[in-house]
Amino acid sequence: MPGSQRPDMNCARVKQYGSSDIGAAERHNERKNLSYDNINVVPERIPMNVHFKSPGEESYMDILRRMEENGQVSMRGLRQGATLFDEIIIDVNTMYFERSGGYEYAKRFYEEAFRFVERKFGSEYVISAVMHADEINKAATDDLGKDVYHYHLHAIVLPVVEKEIKWSKRCKDPELRGIVKEVIHQVSHSKKWASDIPLTDENGNIILRKNGKLKFRASYSILQDELYQHMTEHGFKGFQRGELGSTAENLTSLQYQIMKDKERLADLQEKIQAEQVRYEPARDIYLTVKEIGDMGQRTLTGKMAVSKDDYQKLTALATEGITSRSEIHELNRSVEYYRERYYSKANAYSRLEERFDELKEKCRPFLDAMEHFPDLVKIFADKVRELFSIKEARERKAREEAERKYQAEREARKNQTKDKGLER
Repeated sequence: MPGSQRPDMNCARVKQYGSSDIGAAERHNERKNLSYDNINVVPERIPMNVHFKSPGEESYMDILRRMEENGQVSMRGLRQGATLFDEIIIDVNTMYFERSGGYEYAKRFYEEAFRFVERKFGSEYVISAVMHADEINKAATDDLGKDVYHYHLHAIVLPVVEKEIKWSKRCKDPELRGIVKEVIHQVSHSKKWASDIPLTDENGNIILRKNGKLKFRASYSILQDELYQHMTEHGFKGFQRGELGSTAENLTSLQYQIMKDKERLADLQEKIQAEQVRYEPARDIYLTVKEIGDMGQRTLTGKMAVSKDDYQKLTALATEGITSRSEIHELNRSVEYYRERYYSKANAYSRLEERFDELKEKCRPFLDAMEHFPDLVKIFADKVRELFSIKEARERKAREEAERKYQAEREARKNQTKDKGLER
């Protein structure tokens, strides 16, 4: 069976999104596009995708805004462009599901993976979780001679941590200063994924940095461990944990397709070489048109009579011709498919080159300056960072001032309401 030589690996990848790019992920996950960059999506199969948690009619951003308004989460103090959503992509290679029961098994597997995501991030912070069952695996399809689909889970979660808000030093009541005022549920990717598990070598010794401080295990690697442990504890066997220490992000659709096409082209080349070797002996019995025409003699009744050897040669040639005709037809189809794929990828690569050249041209003055005046460029870069720091400080001060003003007005309204109550 194809892929039997490769171990079945489960993998959990993490992608980060802010307010500006979450829409693209939503359109892909919820299948809201009219067309897809991933040409393996089969629109007729979209109804077979399984939502373990659906966002309903709301967009991902609408849900986040509603939760903020209801006080379920806080985005206080986040910088512009900050990570608001994490996408957890969980999958095992295609043939694992093909061997284990296909679509129905995949639904049970990813329903349990969804429960893991809920336990890890909190069910209230899972915005959407959907198993895609509509992406065809062309390599496996060609190998098995039937449609084979790649099943995987997309889960959109909010990276939320509990944050203590303390009374500031400017508090009028000195006894309250430094005491926890409230605990909020803060959206924070960096704090959610902070690791406190020391990294060790193969002997179990703790690894230190050059400055003597502890090195910690990558959070995504810990996620792989937790997922593997959860799934095996709930009865799902026959696969291995993803790469130890892996922090790989999900490949882009184009990168994934190029990688898979390279694998398929290599397999096709091996098949062509095998076919050449298999048909090499057939050349020894090749008959020219003239040789075939010379076979047999016409009898008195007008019929053709051939010798036993010629008859056997003609029968073998006819059998080979029928078999070869079918295989040539299939190879021609494959050649046409890969020709189209090549032109598609060539065009995509050409567009990327053009974009790269445009970007390089825009950056040329800076690159030239880096080459000829590196010290000045460093001073310039340091100055720019300083200016941005000043700008951020001013913006932070303005936000704090607005917050103080809001609290003061709110307090004034409360006092005013109390005074009116007393007058009555």
